[in-house]
Amino acid sequence: MTQLLKNKKALILETAREINAQKWTPAEIEQLRLRLLAEHGEAGKAGTDYIADVLKDAGHKVLLSMQEEAEEQYEEEFEDLLHFKTLGDAEVSIMRLDELMRKFRAHGEKAAVERVLGVARLGKRRAEMIARNQKVEPQKRSEKIEIASWFRIWLETPDSFFDWLDIRKQSPEFQQRFPHVEDEE
Repeated sequence: MTQLLKNKKALILETAREINAQKWTPAEIEQLRLRLLAEHGEAGKAGTDYIADVLKDAGHKVLLSMQEEAEEQYEEEFEDLLHFKTLGDAEVSIMRLDELMRKFRAHGEKAAVERVLGVARLGKRRAEMIARNQKVEPQKRSEKIEIASWFRIWLETPDSFFDWLDIRKQSPEFQQRFPHVEDEE
């Protein structure tokens, strides 16, 4: 049985080399599966999940969903996106997220829009986690609570977020809690 699996893996990898795809989407994997069947009959019979696993294990780039394709296509755009050491950093991060979301929506890139929203949700969760950490100094925890609310509000109402943020930053309560914000900008 082990020998049979080794042979099946070898057949998959040999056929993959012949097809020579740069990346393996479901369409390329199906092409490989059908070619294995046509050329090797019962010995070449393999499921698409198994083929995908063999290809991944061998170091091939396997993209099985629109989400994975969007991640691959826009990886540079998403790199180094979340920063919120300061309130100013958080504002810049949300601006970048907003720009990306609008760009992807304009191009009908639904999977990429979902990825942007996922990154924003991650930012919100991270800020909340830091805010709950009793080892973090109170002023920083207060900033993280504020930042988490920014992410929440942007996720709920992205179109009005920046108008809201301008008003929020001018409020006496905000200026009293975060007098150093003007120094950051």
